Amino acid sequence: MCTHRPACPTVDASDRDAAVVVAAHPEQGWSLLSNGVVLFDDTGELLPDGRVVAPHRPLASV
Repeated sequence: MCTHRPACPTVDASDRDAAVVVAAHPEQGWSLLSNGVVLFDDTGELLPDGRVVAPHRPLASV
């Protein structure tokens, strides 16, 4: 889906969350990235092939 240069990280890249947002729905808590990933506000992800990535927020330091 990503057509700009430099290209966004692929779905399999560890930094796939850094792709450009092409549709944002903050009122619903999700954004569609240019690499096809649906990124949720809780940092969970839905990949284009249907795989689910659990939320991965960093742990709070005390």
